[in-house]
Amino acid sequence: MEAGGGGCGGSAPAPAPAPEAPSDPARPFGVASDEEPSGGPGSQESCGPPRADEDVQGTLAGPEEDSPAHLGVHEPSGQTSLDKKYNKGTKDSGKPGKMPGTGDTSQRGDLLTPGPRDDEDVTAEGWRSRRKHVFVLSEAGKPIYSRYGNEEALSATMGVMMALVSFIQSGDNAIRSIYSDDRTLVFLQQGPLVLVAVSRTPQSAAQLRRELLGVHAQIVSVLTRAGVARVFERQRSYDLRRLLAGSERILDSLLDGAEREPGFLLGAVRCLPLPAPFRDSLGALLQRATAPSLAFSILAAGRHLVTAAQERAVLEDCRLDPADLHLLLNLVGASSAFRAGEVWAPVCLPRFNPDGFFYAYVSYLGDNTDYAICLVLLSTDREAFHALAGCKRIVEEGLQALGASRVLAGGGVGLPSYGVSAVGAPDLRHFLYKPFDIPDNYRQLPQFTSPEMEGPYASECERQRLFDLYYHLHGRLHSPSRPLRLIYHVAEKETLLAWVTPKFELYACFNPLVTKSGAIHAVTKLLRWVKKEEDRLFIRYPPKYSTAPGPARHGPSRSDAALENGL
Repeated sequence: MEAGGGGCGGSAPAPAPAPEAPSDPARPFGVASDEEPSGGPGSQESCGPPRADEDVQGTLAGPEEDSPAHLGVHEPSGQTSLDKKYNKGTKDSGKPGKMPGTGDTSQRGDLLTPGPRDDEDVTAEGWRSRRKHVFVLSEAGKPIYSRYGNEEALSATMGVMMALVSFIQSGDNAIRSIYSDDRTLVFLQQGPLVLVAVSRTPQSAAQLRRELLGVHAQIVSVLTRAGVARVFERQRSYDLRRLLAGSERILDSLLDGAEREPGFLLGAVRCLPLPAPFRDSLGALLQRATAPSLAFSILAAGRHLVTAAQERAVLEDCRLDPADLHLLLNLVGASSAFRAGEVWAPVCLPRFNPDGFFYAYVSYLGDNTDYAICLVLLSTDREAFHALAGCKRIVEEGLQALGASRVLAGGGVGLPSYGVSAVGAPDLRHFLYKPFDIPDNYRQLPQFTSPEMEGPYASECERQRLFDLYYHLHGRLHSPSRPLRLIYHVAEKETLLAWVTPKFELYACFNPLVTKSGAIHAVTKLLRWVKKEEDRLFIRYPPKYSTAPGPARHGPSRSDAALENGL
Protein backbone atom coordinates (compact mmCIF):
# COMPACT_ATOMS: atom_id res chain seq x y z
CA MET A 1 0.00 0.00 0.00
CA GLU A 2 1.28 3.40 -0.93
CA ALA A 3 0.40 6.48 1.09
CA GLY A 4 1.37 10.09 0.72
CA GLY A 5 1.38 13.13 2.94
CA GLY A 6 -1.56 15.44 3.17
CA GLY A 7 -0.29 17.50 0.23
CA CYS A 8 -0.01 14.54 -2.16
CA GLY A 9 -2.77 13.69 -4.65
CA GLY A 10 -5.06 12.13 -2.04
CA SER A 11 -7.04 15.20 -1.00
CA ALA A 12 -7.75 18.43 -2.84
CA PRO A 13 -7.90 21.99 -1.49
CA ALA A 14 -11.25 23.51 -0.74
CA PRO A 15 -13.02 24.90 -3.82
CA ALA A 16 -12.24 28.52 -4.56
CA PRO A 17 -15.10 30.98 -5.02
CA ALA A 18 -16.16 31.86 -8.54
CA PRO A 19 -13.87 34.53 -10.02
CA GLU A 20 -15.17 38.06 -10.12
CA ALA A 21 -16.09 39.74 -13.34
CA PRO A 22 -13.14 41.45 -15.05
CA SER A 23 -13.19 45.19 -14.94
CA ASP A 24 -12.09 45.58 -18.57
CA PRO A 25 -15.19 45.24 -20.81
CA ALA A 26 -12.99 44.46 -23.79
CA ARG A 27 -11.79 41.31 -22.04
CA PRO A 28 -15.01 39.66 -20.85
CA PHE A 29 -13.52 36.22 -20.29
CA GLY A 30 -11.92 35.17 -17.00
CA VAL A 31 -9.56 32.24 -16.58
CA ALA A 32 -9.12 29.77 -13.75
CA SER A 33 -6.31 27.24 -13.67
CA ASP A 34 -6.75 23.66 -12.50
CA GLU A 35 -3.61 21.62 -11.85
CA GLU A 36 -3.58 17.84 -11.67
CA PRO A 37 -2.06 16.14 -8.66
CA SER A 38 1.23 14.51 -9.39
CA GLY A 39 0.99 10.82 -10.29
CA GLY A 40 2.35 7.94 -8.24
CA PRO A 41 4.84 5.41 -9.45
CA GLY A 42 3.74 3.06 -12.22
CA SER A 43 3.06 -0.60 -11.61
CA GLN A 44 4.13 -3.40 -13.96
CA GLU A 45 1.29 -5.82 -14.64
CA SER A 46 1.53 -9.38 -15.89
CA CYS A 47 -0.72 -8.62 -18.90
CA GLY A 48 1.35 -9.07 -22.04
CA PRO A 49 4.83 -8.93 -20.46
CA PRO A 50 7.72 -8.23 -22.82
CA ARG A 51 9.85 -11.11 -23.96
CA ALA A 52 12.78 -8.79 -24.38
CA ASP A 53 13.18 -5.09 -23.67
CA GLU A 54 15.84 -2.59 -24.45
CA ASP A 55 15.54 0.64 -22.46
CA VAL A 56 17.62 3.73 -23.09
CA GLN A 57 17.83 6.11 -20.12
CA GLY A 58 16.64 9.57 -21.00
CA THR A 59 17.66 12.86 -20.03
CA LEU A 60 -19.74 29.06 -16.48
CA ALA A 61 -23.38 30.97 -14.76
CA GLY A 62 -22.74 29.91 -11.21
CA PRO A 63 -24.98 27.09 -9.95
CA GLU A 64 -28.50 27.76 -8.86
CA GLU A 65 -29.01 28.56 -5.22
CA ASP A 66 -31.22 25.54 -4.62
CA SER A 67 -29.28 23.02 -6.66
CA PRO A 68 -26.25 22.94 -8.95
CA ALA A 69 -27.10 23.65 -12.54
CA HIS A 70 -27.21 20.57 -14.74
CA LEU A 71 -27.67 20.37 -18.47
CA GLY A 72 -31.04 21.69 -19.50
CA VAL A 73 -32.63 22.70 -22.76
CA HIS A 74 -33.49 26.25 -23.70
CA GLU A 75 -36.69 26.23 -25.72
CA PRO A 76 -37.26 29.32 -27.83
CA SER A 77 -39.91 29.23 -30.52
CA GLY A 78 -39.14 26.72 -33.24
CA GLN A 79 -36.56 24.80 -31.20
CA THR A 80 -36.88 21.11 -30.45
CA SER A 81 -37.93 20.42 -26.87
CA LEU A 82 -36.01 17.38 -25.72
CA ASP A 83 -37.76 17.32 -22.36
CA LYS A 84 -41.16 17.13 -24.04
CA LYS A 85 -40.07 14.78 -26.80
CA TYR A 86 -38.28 12.19 -24.68
CA ASN A 87 -39.53 12.73 -21.16
CA LYS A 88 -43.22 13.48 -21.41
CA GLY A 89 -45.06 12.78 -18.22
CA THR A 90 -42.07 12.40 -15.89
CA LYS A 91 -42.17 14.59 -12.84
CA ASP A 92 -38.47 15.54 -13.17
CA SER A 93 -38.75 16.95 -16.69
CA GLY A 94 -37.21 20.37 -17.07
CA LYS A 95 -35.88 20.63 -13.53
CA PRO A 96 -32.26 21.48 -12.77
CA GLY A 97 -30.12 18.46 -12.24
CA LYS A 98 -31.62 16.34 -15.05
CA MET A 99 -30.15 15.49 -18.41
CA PRO A 100 -32.25 16.32 -21.46
CA GLY A 101 -34.51 13.41 -22.12
CA THR A 102 -33.93 11.72 -18.77
CA GLY A 103 -35.91 11.40 -15.62
CA ASP A 104 -35.12 7.95 -14.32
CA THR A 105 -32.06 7.35 -12.21
CA SER A 106 -31.99 3.74 -13.29
CA GLN A 107 -31.25 4.57 -16.90
CA ARG A 108 -27.92 3.20 -18.13
CA GLY A 109 -26.67 2.51 -21.62
CA ASP A 110 -29.06 4.48 -23.82
CA LEU A 111 -30.62 7.45 -22.10
CA LEU A 112 -34.05 6.37 -23.25
CA THR A 113 -34.02 2.74 -22.16
CA PRO A 114 -32.61 0.99 -19.11
CA GLY A 115 -29.34 -0.82 -19.68
CA PRO A 116 -28.19 -4.22 -18.41
CA ARG A 117 -25.38 -2.97 -16.20
CA ASP A 118 -27.65 -1.86 -13.38
CA ASP A 119 -29.02 -5.42 -13.27
CA GLU A 120 -25.58 -7.03 -13.07
CA ASP A 121 -25.15 -9.22 -10.00
CA VAL A 122 -22.30 -7.67 -7.99
CA THR A 123 -21.75 -10.97 -6.15
CA ALA A 124 -21.23 -12.95 -9.37
CA GLU A 125 -17.82 -13.96 -10.66
CA GLY A 126 -18.48 -12.13 -13.93
CA TRP A 127 -18.69 -8.81 -12.10
CA ARG A 128 -15.52 -9.51 -10.13
CA SER A 129 -13.58 -10.49 -13.26
CA ARG A 130 -14.15 -7.17 -15.03
CA ARG A 131 -10.94 -5.59 -16.29
CA LYS A 132 -11.55 -2.35 -14.45
CA HIS A 133 -14.00 -0.93 -11.94
CA VAL A 134 -14.49 2.73 -11.16
CA PHE A 135 -16.41 3.92 -8.10
CA VAL A 136 -17.42 7.42 -7.02
CA LEU A 137 -18.68 8.08 -3.49
CA SER A 138 -19.06 10.96 -1.11
CA GLU A 139 -17.10 11.58 2.08
CA ALA A 140 -20.09 10.23 4.00
CA GLY A 141 -19.76 6.93 2.10
CA LYS A 142 -22.85 7.55 -0.06
CA PRO A 143 -22.55 5.76 -3.44
CA ILE A 144 -22.67 8.08 -6.44
CA TYR A 145 -21.50 6.05 -9.44
CA SER A 146 -20.25 2.58 -10.32
CA ARG A 147 -18.94 1.56 -13.72
CA TYR A 148 -20.67 -1.83 -13.43
CA GLY A 149 -23.56 -2.89 -11.23
CA ASN A 150 -26.12 -0.98 -9.24
CA GLU A 151 -24.80 1.58 -6.77
CA GLU A 152 -27.29 0.58 -4.09
CA ALA A 153 -26.06 -3.02 -4.18
CA LEU A 154 -22.50 -1.73 -3.73
CA SER A 155 -23.22 0.60 -0.79
CA ALA A 156 -21.51 -1.74 1.69
CA THR A 157 -18.43 -2.06 -0.54
CA MET A 158 -18.17 1.71 -0.92
CA GLY A 159 -18.61 2.08 2.82
CA VAL A 160 -15.55 -0.12 3.34
CA MET A 161 -13.60 2.02 0.85
CA MET A 162 -14.51 5.20 2.71
CA ALA A 163 -13.61 3.59 6.04
CA LEU A 164 -10.16 2.79 4.66
CA VAL A 165 -9.71 6.36 3.40
CA SER A 166 -10.84 7.79 6.75
CA PHE A 167 -8.54 5.47 8.72
CA ILE A 168 -5.49 6.64 6.77
CA GLN A 169 -6.60 10.28 7.08
CA SER A 170 -6.88 9.91 10.84
CA GLY A 171 -3.10 9.47 10.87
CA ASP A 172 -2.66 12.77 9.00
CA ASN A 173 -1.95 10.93 5.78
CA ALA A 174 -3.67 10.15 2.47
CA ILE A 175 -4.04 6.79 0.77
CA ARG A 176 -2.98 6.83 -2.88
CA SER A 177 -2.75 3.25 -4.13
CA ILE A 178 -2.72 -0.41 -3.15
CA TYR A 179 -0.94 -3.13 -5.17
CA SER A 180 -1.76 -6.84 -5.18
CA ASP A 181 -0.66 -9.73 -7.38
CA ASP A 182 -3.13 -9.02 -10.16
CA ARG A 183 -4.85 -5.74 -9.27
CA THR A 184 -4.02 -2.11 -8.68
CA LEU A 185 -6.29 0.06 -6.53
CA VAL A 186 -5.97 3.83 -6.89
CA PHE A 187 -7.69 6.34 -4.61
CA LEU A 188 -8.30 10.00 -5.40
CA GLN A 189 -10.07 12.57 -3.26
CA GLN A 190 -11.31 15.75 -4.92
CA GLY A 191 -13.12 17.97 -2.45
CA PRO A 192 -16.12 16.08 -1.02
CA LEU A 193 -15.86 13.28 -3.61
CA VAL A 194 -13.75 10.12 -3.38
CA LEU A 195 -12.94 8.20 -6.55
CA VAL A 196 -11.54 4.66 -6.62
CA ALA A 197 -10.25 2.56 -9.52
CA VAL A 198 -9.72 -1.21 -9.25
CA SER A 199 -7.81 -2.37 -12.32
CA ARG A 200 -6.44 -5.57 -13.81
CA THR A 201 -5.05 -3.69 -16.85
CA PRO A 202 -1.38 -2.79 -17.44
CA GLN A 203 -2.13 0.85 -16.68
CA SER A 204 0.16 2.46 -14.12
CA ALA A 205 -1.16 4.14 -10.99
CA ALA A 206 -0.44 7.54 -12.57
CA GLN A 207 -2.49 6.64 -15.65
CA LEU A 208 -5.38 5.38 -13.52
CA ARG A 209 -5.22 8.56 -11.45
CA ARG A 210 -5.51 10.68 -14.59
CA GLU A 211 -8.52 8.61 -15.60
CA LEU A 212 -10.16 9.27 -12.23
CA LEU A 213 -9.41 12.97 -12.68
CA GLY A 214 -11.26 12.75 -16.00
CA VAL A 215 -14.29 11.18 -14.31
CA HIS A 216 -14.29 13.91 -11.68
CA ALA A 217 -13.92 16.57 -14.38
CA GLN A 218 -16.92 15.14 -16.25
CA ILE A 219 -19.01 15.44 -13.08
CA VAL A 220 -17.76 19.01 -12.62
CA SER A 221 -18.64 19.79 -16.26
CA VAL A 222 -22.25 19.05 -15.37
CA LEU A 223 -22.52 20.55 -11.87
CA THR A 224 -19.45 22.84 -11.48
CA ARG A 225 -16.99 22.44 -8.62
CA ALA A 226 -18.60 25.21 -6.57
CA GLY A 227 -22.01 23.60 -6.99
CA VAL A 228 -20.78 20.22 -5.72
CA ALA A 229 -19.05 21.86 -2.76
CA ARG A 230 -22.11 23.90 -1.81
CA VAL A 231 -24.41 20.87 -1.88
CA PHE A 232 -22.24 18.94 0.60
CA GLU A 233 -21.66 21.98 2.79
CA ARG A 234 -25.41 22.11 3.35
CA GLN A 235 -25.92 18.38 3.77
CA ARG A 236 -22.90 16.10 4.15
CA SER A 237 -24.94 12.95 3.49
CA TYR A 238 -26.64 14.31 0.36
CA ASP A 239 -27.27 11.75 -2.41
CA LEU A 240 -25.60 13.36 -5.43
CA ARG A 241 -27.29 10.88 -7.76
CA ARG A 242 -30.38 13.06 -7.56
CA LEU A 243 -28.51 15.77 -9.46
CA LEU A 244 -26.64 13.37 -11.76
CA ALA A 245 -29.72 11.39 -12.78
CA GLY A 246 -29.21 10.19 -16.34
CA SER A 247 -25.54 11.20 -16.45
CA GLU A 248 -24.30 7.64 -15.90
CA ARG A 249 -24.35 7.18 -19.66
CA ILE A 250 -21.94 10.10 -20.03
CA LEU A 251 -19.51 8.66 -17.47
CA ASP A 252 -19.77 5.19 -19.05
CA SER A 253 -18.95 6.68 -22.44
CA LEU A 254 -15.97 8.56 -21.02
CA LEU A 255 -14.49 5.39 -19.49
CA ASP A 256 -15.15 3.44 -22.69
CA GLY A 257 -13.32 6.13 -24.65
CA ALA A 258 -10.39 6.10 -22.23
CA GLU A 259 -9.82 2.42 -23.11
CA ARG A 260 -10.26 2.81 -26.87
CA GLU A 261 -9.18 6.34 -27.78
CA PRO A 262 -5.44 7.20 -27.74
CA GLY A 263 -6.30 10.87 -27.23
CA PHE A 264 -6.99 10.29 -23.54
CA LEU A 265 -3.61 8.59 -23.15
CA LEU A 266 -1.65 11.22 -25.08
CA GLY A 267 -3.49 14.28 -23.76
CA ALA A 268 -4.27 15.38 -27.32
CA VAL A 269 -7.13 15.43 -29.83
CA ARG A 270 -7.29 13.58 -33.14
CA CYS A 271 -7.85 15.80 -36.17
CA LEU A 272 -9.87 14.62 -39.12
CA PRO A 273 -7.45 14.35 -42.08
CA LEU A 274 -8.55 16.97 -44.61
CA PRO A 275 -6.98 18.87 -47.51
CA ALA A 276 -5.36 22.01 -46.11
CA PRO A 277 -7.26 24.45 -48.40
CA PHE A 278 -10.59 22.92 -47.37
CA ARG A 279 -9.75 23.11 -43.65
CA ASP A 280 -8.63 26.74 -44.10
CA SER A 281 -11.97 27.49 -45.77
CA LEU A 282 -13.80 25.97 -42.80
CA GLY A 283 -11.72 28.10 -40.43
CA ALA A 284 -12.56 31.23 -42.41
CA LEU A 285 -16.22 30.21 -42.24
CA LEU A 286 -16.07 30.07 -38.43
CA GLN A 287 -14.37 33.46 -38.39
CA ARG A 288 -17.33 34.94 -40.28
CA ALA A 289 -19.98 33.22 -38.13
CA THR A 290 -19.46 35.16 -34.91
CA ALA A 291 -21.68 36.85 -32.35
CA PRO A 292 -21.07 38.99 -29.25
CA SER A 293 -19.75 37.00 -26.25
CA LEU A 294 -18.90 33.98 -28.42
CA ALA A 295 -15.75 32.38 -26.95
CA PHE A 296 -15.22 29.11 -28.86
CA SER A 297 -16.45 27.72 -32.18
CA ILE A 298 -15.88 24.00 -32.79
CA LEU A 299 -16.61 21.71 -35.72
CA ALA A 300 -16.27 18.02 -34.85
CA ALA A 301 -17.07 14.62 -36.33
CA GLY A 302 -17.54 12.14 -33.49
CA ARG A 303 -14.35 12.35 -31.40
CA HIS A 304 -12.43 13.83 -34.35
CA LEU A 305 -11.78 17.56 -34.48
CA VAL A 306 -12.46 19.16 -37.86
CA THR A 307 -11.45 22.71 -36.92
CA ALA A 308 -11.84 25.13 -34.02
CA ALA A 309 -11.74 28.91 -33.68
CA GLN A 310 -11.11 30.84 -30.48
CA GLU A 311 -11.82 34.41 -29.45
CA ARG A 312 -8.61 36.46 -29.26
CA ALA A 313 -9.24 37.75 -25.74
CA VAL A 314 -9.58 34.16 -24.53
CA LEU A 315 -6.48 33.07 -26.42
CA GLU A 316 -4.39 35.75 -24.73
CA ASP A 317 -5.08 34.11 -21.37
CA CYS A 318 -5.19 30.39 -22.18
CA ARG A 319 -5.84 27.86 -24.90
CA LEU A 320 -8.68 25.36 -25.14
CA ASP A 321 -7.38 22.39 -23.17
CA PRO A 322 -7.65 18.95 -24.81
CA ALA A 323 -9.10 17.52 -21.60
CA ASP A 324 -11.96 20.04 -21.77
CA LEU A 325 -12.53 19.26 -25.45
CA HIS A 326 -12.65 15.52 -24.70
CA LEU A 327 -15.28 16.14 -22.01
CA LEU A 328 -17.31 18.37 -24.30
CA LEU A 329 -17.28 15.95 -27.26
CA ASN A 330 -18.05 13.03 -24.94
CA LEU A 331 -20.99 14.93 -23.46
CA VAL A 332 -22.38 15.65 -26.92
CA GLY A 333 -21.72 12.20 -28.37
CA ALA A 334 -22.95 10.17 -25.38
CA SER A 335 -26.62 10.94 -25.96
CA SER A 336 -28.75 10.74 -29.07
CA ALA A 337 -30.80 13.57 -27.55
CA PHE A 338 -28.31 16.07 -28.96
CA ARG A 339 -29.17 14.91 -32.48
CA ALA A 340 -32.82 15.85 -32.05
CA GLY A 341 -32.37 19.50 -32.98
CA GLU A 342 -30.72 22.66 -31.68
CA VAL A 343 -29.75 22.15 -28.04
CA TRP A 344 -28.98 25.02 -25.65
CA ALA A 345 -27.32 23.88 -22.43
CA PRO A 346 -24.90 25.16 -19.78
CA VAL A 347 -21.60 23.30 -19.68
CA CYS A 348 -18.53 23.79 -17.48
CA LEU A 349 -14.98 23.45 -18.84
CA PRO A 350 -13.08 22.46 -15.66
CA ARG A 351 -9.59 23.32 -16.96
CA PHE A 352 -10.79 26.75 -18.07
CA ASN A 353 -12.88 27.57 -15.01
CA PRO A 354 -14.21 24.80 -12.73
CA ASP A 355 -16.59 27.15 -10.92
CA GLY A 356 -18.55 28.61 -13.84
CA PHE A 357 -19.97 27.49 -17.12
CA PHE A 358 -20.50 28.51 -20.70
CA TYR A 359 -23.77 28.30 -22.59
CA ALA A 360 -23.34 25.72 -25.35
CA TYR A 361 -25.25 25.77 -28.61
CA VAL A 362 -25.07 22.28 -30.18
CA SER A 363 -26.44 21.33 -33.59
CA TYR A 364 -25.62 18.62 -36.12
CA LEU A 365 -25.12 19.71 -39.72
CA GLY A 366 -25.78 17.75 -42.86
CA ASP A 367 -27.44 14.40 -43.45
CA ASN A 368 -26.41 11.85 -40.81
CA THR A 369 -26.27 9.15 -43.48
CA ASP A 370 -23.77 11.19 -45.48
CA TYR A 371 -21.64 13.15 -43.06
CA ALA A 372 -22.42 14.07 -39.46
CA ILE A 373 -20.59 17.25 -38.49
CA CYS A 374 -21.44 18.72 -35.11
CA LEU A 375 -21.24 22.47 -34.52
CA VAL A 376 -20.58 23.53 -30.93
CA LEU A 377 -20.64 27.24 -30.05
CA LEU A 378 -19.75 28.35 -26.51
CA SER A 379 -20.99 31.72 -25.30
CA THR A 380 -20.97 33.60 -22.02
CA ASP A 381 -24.40 35.12 -22.69
CA ARG A 382 -27.42 33.11 -21.57
CA GLU A 383 -29.64 35.02 -24.04
CA ALA A 384 -27.45 34.35 -27.08
CA PHE A 385 -29.37 31.37 -28.48
CA HIS A 386 -30.92 33.20 -31.41
CA ALA A 387 -27.64 34.93 -32.28
CA LEU A 388 -25.82 31.57 -32.31
CA ALA A 389 -28.62 30.01 -34.34
CA GLY A 390 -27.86 32.69 -36.90
CA CYS A 391 -24.19 31.65 -36.81
CA LYS A 392 -25.26 28.07 -37.47
CA ARG A 393 -27.17 29.13 -40.58
CA ILE A 394 -24.07 30.91 -41.88
CA VAL A 395 -21.95 27.79 -41.29
CA GLU A 396 -24.55 25.53 -42.90
CA GLU A 397 -24.81 27.70 -46.00
CA GLY A 398 -21.02 27.90 -46.19
CA LEU A 399 -20.66 24.10 -46.01
CA GLN A 400 -23.08 23.72 -48.90
CA ALA A 401 -21.16 26.28 -50.94
CA LEU A 402 -17.88 24.47 -50.23
CA GLY A 403 -19.32 21.10 -51.25
CA ALA A 404 -18.62 19.64 -47.82
CA SER A 405 -20.66 16.52 -48.51
CA ARG A 406 -18.19 15.47 -51.23
CA VAL A 407 -15.10 16.09 -49.11
CA LEU A 408 -16.38 14.68 -45.82
CA ALA A 409 -17.83 11.44 -47.23
CA GLY A 410 -14.53 10.04 -48.41
CA GLY A 411 -13.73 7.27 -45.91
CA GLY A 412 -15.16 3.79 -45.61
CA VAL A 413 -17.17 4.85 -42.55
CA GLY A 414 -18.37 8.07 -44.15
CA LEU A 415 -15.45 10.26 -42.97
CA PRO A 416 -11.94 10.82 -44.36
CA SER A 417 -9.31 8.46 -42.97
CA TYR A 418 -6.12 6.73 -44.04
CA GLY A 419 -4.49 3.36 -43.63
CA VAL A 420 -0.99 2.54 -42.47
CA SER A 421 -0.15 1.44 -46.02
CA ALA A 422 -0.10 5.12 -47.02
CA VAL A 423 3.25 5.45 -45.21
CA GLY A 424 4.90 2.94 -47.53
CA ALA A 425 6.64 0.95 -44.78
CA PRO A 426 5.68 -2.75 -45.15
CA ASP A 427 6.78 -3.74 -41.65
CA LEU A 428 4.67 -1.02 -39.99
CA ARG A 429 1.28 -2.11 -38.61
CA HIS A 430 0.08 0.92 -36.63
CA PHE A 431 1.38 4.07 -34.97
CA LEU A 432 0.50 7.04 -32.74
CA TYR A 433 2.23 10.33 -33.48
CA LYS A 434 1.97 13.51 -31.39
CA PRO A 435 3.96 16.54 -32.61
CA PHE A 436 5.45 19.15 -30.30
CA ASP A 437 7.01 21.45 -32.91
CA ILE A 438 3.78 22.97 -34.24
CA PRO A 439 3.61 26.76 -34.76
CA ASP A 440 2.77 28.78 -31.66
CA ASN A 441 2.85 25.55 -29.64
CA TYR A 442 2.03 27.22 -26.30
CA ARG A 443 -1.38 28.37 -27.52
CA GLN A 444 -2.07 25.47 -29.85
CA LEU A 445 -4.39 22.61 -29.08
CA PRO A 446 -2.24 19.45 -28.68
CA GLN A 447 -3.02 17.06 -31.53
CA PHE A 448 -2.11 13.55 -32.64
CA THR A 449 -2.68 11.31 -35.63
CA SER A 450 -2.97 7.57 -36.17
CA PRO A 451 -4.20 5.34 -39.03
CA GLU A 452 -7.27 3.14 -39.01
CA MET A 453 -6.90 -0.26 -37.34
CA GLU A 454 -6.27 -2.92 -39.98
CA GLY A 455 -5.12 -6.49 -40.47
CA PRO A 456 -4.41 -8.36 -37.23
CA TYR A 457 -6.14 -5.64 -35.17
CA ALA A 458 -9.54 -5.88 -36.84
CA SER A 459 -11.19 -7.55 -33.81
CA GLU A 460 -12.06 -5.72 -30.61
CA CYS A 461 -9.97 -8.14 -28.53
CA GLU A 462 -6.82 -7.52 -30.59
CA ARG A 463 -7.33 -3.76 -30.59
CA GLN A 464 -7.62 -3.82 -26.81
CA ARG A 465 -4.45 -5.87 -26.56
CA LEU A 466 -2.57 -3.34 -28.70
CA PHE A 467 -3.82 -0.43 -26.58
CA ASP A 468 -2.70 -2.28 -23.46
CA LEU A 469 0.80 -2.41 -24.95
CA TYR A 470 0.64 1.31 -25.71
CA TYR A 471 -0.39 1.99 -22.10
CA HIS A 472 2.49 -0.17 -20.88
CA LEU A 473 5.05 1.72 -22.98
CA HIS A 474 3.59 5.13 -22.16
CA GLY A 475 3.76 4.37 -18.44
CA ARG A 476 7.45 3.46 -18.74
CA LEU A 477 8.35 6.49 -20.88
CA HIS A 478 6.70 8.83 -18.39
CA SER A 479 7.54 7.01 -15.18
CA PRO A 480 8.00 9.57 -12.37
CA SER A 481 10.86 7.54 -10.88
CA ARG A 482 12.75 6.58 -14.04
CA PRO A 483 11.57 8.31 -17.25
CA LEU A 484 12.90 6.94 -20.53
CA ARG A 485 13.39 8.37 -24.00
CA LEU A 486 13.43 5.23 -26.14
CA ILE A 487 12.02 1.72 -25.68
CA TYR A 488 12.39 -1.20 -28.10
CA HIS A 489 9.87 -3.80 -26.96
CA VAL A 490 9.64 -7.33 -28.41
CA ALA A 491 6.28 -8.93 -27.59
CA GLU A 492 4.82 -12.28 -28.57
CA LYS A 493 2.82 -11.10 -31.59
CA GLU A 494 4.45 -7.79 -32.50
CA THR A 495 7.44 -5.55 -31.92
CA LEU A 496 6.96 -1.99 -30.69
CA LEU A 497 9.06 1.12 -30.46
CA ALA A 498 8.29 4.08 -28.20
CA TRP A 499 10.25 7.30 -28.62
CA VAL A 500 9.86 10.77 -27.12
CA THR A 501 11.93 13.77 -28.23
CA PRO A 502 11.55 17.57 -27.90
CA LYS A 503 9.81 17.50 -31.31
CA PHE A 504 7.42 14.54 -31.09
CA GLU A 505 6.14 11.52 -29.18
CA LEU A 506 5.84 8.31 -31.20
CA TYR A 507 4.53 4.79 -30.61
CA ALA A 508 4.99 2.41 -33.55
CA CYS A 509 3.91 -1.22 -33.93
CA PHE A 510 5.69 -3.59 -36.35
CA ASN A 511 5.37 -7.22 -37.34
CA PRO A 512 7.12 -9.58 -34.90
CA LEU A 513 9.96 -10.51 -37.29
CA VAL A 514 11.21 -6.98 -37.90
CA THR A 515 14.86 -6.32 -37.06
CA LYS A 516 16.09 -3.25 -35.19
CA SER A 517 17.55 -1.79 -38.36
CA GLY A 518 14.27 -2.52 -40.18
CA ALA A 519 12.28 -0.77 -37.45
CA ILE A 520 14.58 2.27 -37.55
CA HIS A 521 14.26 2.43 -41.34
CA ALA A 522 10.45 2.26 -41.09
CA VAL A 523 10.37 5.01 -38.42
CA THR A 524 12.56 7.23 -40.62
CA LYS A 525 10.16 6.75 -43.52
CA LEU A 526 7.20 7.41 -41.20
CA LEU A 527 8.65 10.70 -39.94
CA ARG A 528 9.27 11.88 -43.49
CA TRP A 529 5.72 10.96 -44.47
CA VAL A 530 4.21 12.81 -41.48
CA LYS A 531 6.30 15.90 -42.30
CA LYS A 532 5.04 15.80 -45.87
CA GLU A 533 1.39 15.34 -44.84
CA GLU A 534 1.31 17.55 -41.73
CA ASP A 535 -0.91 20.22 -43.31
CA ARG A 536 -3.52 17.53 -43.99
CA LEU A 537 -3.18 15.71 -40.66
CA PHE A 538 -3.04 18.66 -38.24
CA ILE A 539 -4.49 22.12 -37.70
CA ARG A 540 -1.32 24.13 -38.16
CA TYR A 541 -2.73 27.64 -37.84
CA PRO A 542 -6.05 27.65 -35.94
CA PRO A 543 -8.36 30.54 -36.82
CA LYS A 544 -8.96 33.39 -34.39
CA TYR A 545 -11.60 36.08 -34.27
CA SER A 546 -12.58 39.12 -32.21
CA THR A 547 -16.03 39.86 -30.84
CA ALA A 548 -17.36 43.05 -29.33
CA PRO A 549 -19.06 43.00 -25.91
CA GLY A 550 -22.76 42.20 -26.16
CA PRO A 551 -25.28 45.08 -26.16
CA ALA A 552 -26.94 46.15 -22.94
CA ARG A 553 -30.09 44.19 -22.15
CA HIS A 554 -33.02 44.73 -19.89
CA GLY A 555 -32.30 43.13 -16.57
CA PRO A 556 -28.88 42.58 -15.00
CA SER A 557 -25.96 44.75 -16.05
CA ARG A 558 -23.01 43.24 -17.90
CA SER A 559 -21.07 43.06 -14.62
CA ASP A 560 -23.94 41.19 -12.97
CA ALA A 561 -24.19 38.79 -15.90
CA ALA A 562 -20.48 38.02 -15.69
CA LEU A 563 -20.84 37.26 -12.00
CA GLU A 564 -23.72 34.92 -12.77
CA ASN A 565 -21.68 32.57 -14.95
CA GLY A 566 -18.39 32.91 -13.07
CA LEU A 567 -16.54 34.21 -16.13
